[in-house]
Amino acid sequence: MRPRDLLTAAALLLALAALAALLTRADEIAGPAFAVDGDTLRILDVRVRLEGIDAPELAQTCGAPRATWPCGARALHRLAQVLDVPLVTCRLRGTDAYGRRIGTCTAGGRDVARVMVEEGLALALSGRAYGSEQDAAEQQRLGIWSGPFQRPAAWRADHPR
Repeated sequence: MRPRDLLTAAALLLALAALAALLTRADEIAGPAFAVDGDTLRILDVRVRLEGIDAPELAQTCGAPRATWPCGARALHRLAQVLDVPLVTCRLRGTDAYGRRIGTCTAGGRDVARVMVEEGLALALSGRAYGSEQDAAEQQRLGIWSGPFQRPAAWRADHPR
């Protein structure tokens, strides 16, 4: 490899490192995002738990006994669709018990957690934002509100890891 090529490669690596540092500031992270489950995403190597909501667990089903549907898998699928934009930005605050950062994220100018609650694929945590969105989803019988379901926290308690 020629010295000029090595210098160009080194400059490119330095620029990429500077960009990564900029995008991973302690209070904000931005980049392409991938859904982990219905209320958790990953940007770069950072797992972010969406603040203020609780979505059904991946293996969780909802609905009447003879008419169940995979609400956890559906929440994951919908979150993946919402995140299918070039850039997702999360404002971070704190860390949860599982080591995930807690954050409020936007994708395509939309509050990701709000979309999940509006569509009935996540619950608003009590005392937090998104209460009116949850009320509207419940009235319209969207997502988990279309039939009986177990709250995700109760489902986790019944199905320990």
